[in-house]
Amino acid sequence: MSDLTITLVHASERADRVVTAGTKAWEPFRDEEKVIAARVNGALKDLSYELQDGDEIEGVEIDSPDGHDILRHSTAHVMAQAVQDLFPDAKLGIGPPIRDGFYYDFDVETPFVPEDLEKIETRMRKIVKEGQRFSRRVTTETDALEELKDEPYKIELIGLKSGRTSEDDAEIAEGASVEVGAGELTIYDNIRRNGDVAWSDLCRGPHLPTTKRIPVFKLMRTAAAYWRGNEKNKQLQRIYGTAWESKDALDAHLHRLEEAERRDHRKLGRELDLYSFPDELGSGLVVFHPKGGVIKREMEDYVRRRHIEEGFSYVSTPHISKDGLFHTSGHLPYYADTMYPPMELEGAKYQLKAMSCPMHNLIYQSRGRSYRELPLRLFEFGGVYRYEKSGVVHGLTRVRGMSQDDSHSYVTPEQADAEIKHLLDFCLGLFRDFGLDDFYLELSTRDDSKPDKFIGSDEQWRVATEVLRRAAEESGLELVPDPGGAAFYGPKISIQARDAIGRPWQLSTIQYDFNQPARFGLEYQAADGTRQQPVMIHSAKFGSIERFLGVLVEHYAGAFPPWLAPVQVRGIPIAERHVDYLEDVARRLRQAGIRVEVDDSDDRMQKKIRDAQLQKVPFMMIAGDDDVASGAVSFRYRDGHQDNGVSIDEAIRRVVAAVESREQV
Repeated sequence: MSDLTITLVHASERADRVVTAGTKAWEPFRDEEKVIAARVNGALKDLSYELQDGDEIEGVEIDSPDGHDILRHSTAHVMAQAVQDLFPDAKLGIGPPIRDGFYYDFDVETPFVPEDLEKIETRMRKIVKEGQRFSRRVTTETDALEELKDEPYKIELIGLKSGRTSEDDAEIAEGASVEVGAGELTIYDNIRRNGDVAWSDLCRGPHLPTTKRIPVFKLMRTAAAYWRGNEKNKQLQRIYGTAWESKDALDAHLHRLEEAERRDHRKLGRELDLYSFPDELGSGLVVFHPKGGVIKREMEDYVRRRHIEEGFSYVSTPHISKDGLFHTSGHLPYYADTMYPPMELEGAKYQLKAMSCPMHNLIYQSRGRSYRELPLRLFEFGGVYRYEKSGVVHGLTRVRGMSQDDSHSYVTPEQADAEIKHLLDFCLGLFRDFGLDDFYLELSTRDDSKPDKFIGSDEQWRVATEVLRRAAEESGLELVPDPGGAAFYGPKISIQARDAIGRPWQLSTIQYDFNQPARFGLEYQAADGTRQQPVMIHSAKFGSIERFLGVLVEHYAGAFPPWLAPVQVRGIPIAERHVDYLEDVARRLRQAGIRVEVDDSDDRMQKKIRDAQLQKVPFMMIAGDDDVASGAVSFRYRDGHQDNGVSIDEAIRRVVAAVESREQV
């Protein structure tokens, strides 16, 4: 047999190797137990792939991001096989890997119950133990349609691949890429050791070599889900699961889930009386209660002051506009799906504001501008409304009505680099003040395969992308590419902040826009007297106040630092006769700008302390007979530490110092 030359890649090292024709991808990694797939010439392949001359091959380890996806998608196949073993009439939907797990959708007559999950897990363990081999098979559309004639949802996916539906339909085929992505149409067979085919599924792959390579898994829950994510389609039953490379990794994941549940901002919002989501208002619309209003006001006051310090001018614009404004900006042609339907009034159509930038353009446009005025920075708290699908609305972190700290910088092209760096520094400083200090950047760029989804020339996009890339790289932070994630009018940088348990959240965004200035005819008079077009840079520091607040609630598990806490001090009298004394202390605290309340209930002192701890109040001042006699209090911290006999002046000083310094107590 003839020899082949391949290149093995390991970390940053590359080495050429001569192998015989017919060598499979697993053979160079026969001694590496963690390798479960291969990356060949940049594409993921099964270990059964037959190497070709000139291939560049790298092992994919099970605990890598790609390895996790392959493990979880393989486990999803095992789960689907188990479901059809136990429920033969179940029809298959889609089963992609997702963050930390996988799911599979099924059309079944009766919704799954917890007892069903136990049976499915038991059957899955038997399939894993059998060591069934995942075998890739290329097929034709005609053969696939015949083979899968009893699987209506798979037939529909084959239609998506062959272009029988519109591009728009293909884009909402949630998870369909794992089944019918670009390239060949393939089916994976699960083959028993005797050669019998146990089960088959339409799939791109790759997969583990055998089911025995699945170390640990767990089915988590069931949910209803519309087919292909469209509420107009039939509702299917979705089973969520997770799979990991070891029991320790699974246990760590389950612990993170427990911690995330403890920190859930929806639950804490109820317990701490911060906000609610009344059904009478509608999905995705929040009301802030007095305590939540305190935090929101502190955030607004902070960011308003910081914008002014950074050279922004505060402006205000209406909540509705004639729809022509959003046609001019390009939002209605390109963003209509996320805008509310128009309202008819006096023969004109009006739109709820989904973004403030078109109105800021009108402010810029209201008179002639000189280069001497640039950068011109406009900022507002804009109430905006976006139609999010009901399936993605989630507490404060995905709402339909929000307050955005929306700002726009109008600059000359030469000023764009410096302005973006200035905005990045502004955002990162804001994060640190709120106790978030672990972040990375994401650069969202145009999808060149869908030019009709974006406005502007190739050169404009190249220039804009490079300006953002330079600023991001000079920040020294990790930069992650996000191809295809740009807005229709230009690329953007997103700041992804990790919270106390390591979860990333997209918060601030900075976007370079060369389109709206052209569409609105914005100009400035340059130094040489010519009329030039400015560059518009969008930035939102919080993103939305609602989302940022939801992240903070989970980051702190509701135990806000003193400067943000709704109640900063609670006075706790040991007996009723000590209430007046603590009310006088509270009066002095309020004069110092501190938020304080006195618990004058009939409860015993220990219950009052417990209630203050449950409400996560940073400081308690406890007073009894000895404290009254000496003009002091027992000063108690949220963590249970207590200093007795602290003078009132010293107690007030401690609280004021903690608030003014933004201590993370």
